[in-house]
Order: sequence, then C-alpha cells, then structure tokens
Amino acid sequence: MARAVWSGALSFGLVALPVQLFTATESHTIRFNQLQRGTSDRVRNKRVNERTGEEVPMEEIIKGFDMGDEYVVVEPGELDEIAPGQSKSLEITGFVDLDQVEPVFFDKTYYLAPKGKEYAKVYALLHSALAQANKVGIATVVMRNHEYLVAVKAEGDVLAMHTMHWADEVRDPHREIGSLPEETKVSDKELQTAVHLVEALSIEWNPEEYHDTYQEKVLQLVEAKRTGQTVEKGEPPPRSTNVIDLMDALRASVEQAKTTRKNGEEEAPEAAGGRPPARLKRAAEQRAGRTPGRAGKSSKISGLEGLTKAELYQRASEADIPGRSSMTREELIKALTGKSGRRKARAS
Repeated sequence: MARAVWSGALSFGLVALPVQLFTATESHTIRFNQLQRGTSDRVRNKRVNERTGEEVPMEEIIKGFDMGDEYVVVEPGELDEIAPGQSKSLEITGFVDLDQVEPVFFDKTYYLAPKGKEYAKVYALLHSALAQANKVGIATVVMRNHEYLVAVKAEGDVLAMHTMHWADEVRDPHREIGSLPEETKVSDKELQTAVHLVEALSIEWNPEEYHDTYQEKVLQLVEAKRTGQTVEKGEPPPRSTNVIDLMDALRASVEQAKTTRKNGEEEAPEAAGGRPPARLKRAAEQRAGRTPGRAGKSSKISGLEGLTKAELYQRASEADIPGRSSMTREELIKALTGKSGRRKARAS
C-alpha cells in the first residue's frame, strides 16, 4: 500500500474533511550510476563542507538565508511558529471553471483520500459536486516548508490535488522568446487544408497506446553492449518543410493520414492484447520512409513486414539467429521466416 506524503484537513465553507495525500505518478526514467572511467567504482555525491571538504552529518545541517554578506540561520521550529497549523490545513477559498485554468499552471498531481471510512460521505459529496459543476477548488497548502497553490478536482472516482505554479513563476513567452512570429498571415486555402489535416489525424485519447520508445532503445543499447553486439542507429530527423512546398506537404499529409486511418480501421482487431493499433505503427513506418507489407506475401512475411527493424532484431535475438547484428531489415525478415520454416520441418 502506498504511503501518505501529507495529511491534514481539507475544508470548504464550514465543512472540514480529514484527508491524506498520495503521490499519483511515478517516474520510469532510466538512471545511470556515475563511475570512474576504467573502473567499476561508483562516484557518489556527499554532503560536504565547502571550506573543509569534510562530510557533514545530517543532524548538523540547518537552513541559512544568504543576505549577501552573511547568512541568517533559521531553525525548523521557528518556521512552524510563524504559521501554526498552516502545514496541516488545505482550505479551499473558491471554485473556478476548469476550462479557465491554463495547463501551464499545473505541476504535479496527488491523490486525495479520506483519513477514515467515517468521512466517506463528505468525500463523495465534494467529488460529485465538483464533477457535476465542472469546477476545481483553489487552495493553498504548506508541505516540506514550501507553500503551494493547488487545485482540487474530481478525476475518475477520486479527488486529485494538482500543485500549481504561482503567477509570477509563469514566464511571458513574448518576453522570453525573441523568435515568435508577429501576426504572420496565412491564406484561406492553407488554413483550410491544415484544418483538414488536423481532423484527419484526430484520434480518441488513450494513454495506454503510448509508451517510452526512447527508454526501450536505451535498454536495447545496454543489452547490445553487454552481449558484445553492434547497435542499430536510429532514423535521421525529418527535414524542415520549405515555405514554397507548404501546400504540397499539407495535401500529401492529408492523403497519407486518410490512407493510414482507413488501413488502421481495417486491421483494428489485430490491435488487441495491448499492442499499439495498426494505424499508429503504419504511420510511424511511413514517417520513417518505410513501406508496409504487400498483400501478396504470406501471412508470416506480412506480419514481419509490419515490424520495425528494432523489433525484428529483438525477435532474431530471441530465435538466436546467427549474424543478426549485421543483417539488413530484409535479411532479418528472410532469416526469421526461414527459421520458422526449419522449426516446423523439425517438428514434423
């Protein structure tokens, strides 16, 4: 069971609801240890005194505010005294339309849960009211000696709390970015074609269809280096679209999107079992300049044609095909097909 990162009272109006806060997300980022080159010795970060170079025990570390010419030391107890109870209170000061809160303000997400079954009704009441009104509760809370602006909203069948950036933390893009276009005009034909492209590429939002492909490639790199195999290089990034060719690129993109969607709908049943839909795989292949499998080939070859070279290489590794690291994509397909045929022959 997850461990609560904060507990206190959520209040709105005269209603107080004891709640606990649980982290809603986790990172699956691949992390490398720092090593000294030529050894397996890890390089660690330590709490070191800058002047003496000696490590400082955790209990001797205090907070100090830099005034320029000196530090003002602040004890933990003094921080609690200036705002007693504020670190245990999550008071909603008002409710706003969800559509009014711009996404740039949202930061991290937490789940809110009642501290006991006896508070289930109050919890359910607030959840249902927010969901029906399409509102979020705006509040502030102090956690780890830091005050957060937060939004409390209904998400599925739970209440979620989103920490938010303060207004002065959100930068003005027109002040920060000097290369923003200034009132660039586009023709009606260009706009209409671009709208068609957006509509042709519109899909239902299903987050489970997306996964961290970069992380998968990093793991393949690590495995290849571990086993002494060669590493496949990725596809180069697409070239920028010339302004002169903009309409041609838009029209071609619309036609490609329509073809991809049509083929994806025809093969939709094959997307079951957690695999990405065929339309996404085919679109990725077309963007990379690959050609999907031809209908005239056998079902075995057609199935392999739909895979990327990295996926073919993974299957070749599982089948223990010799020389796979130096094979082209077509050679991998041929080798996998032949491997399957030899296995069937031996089985018979």
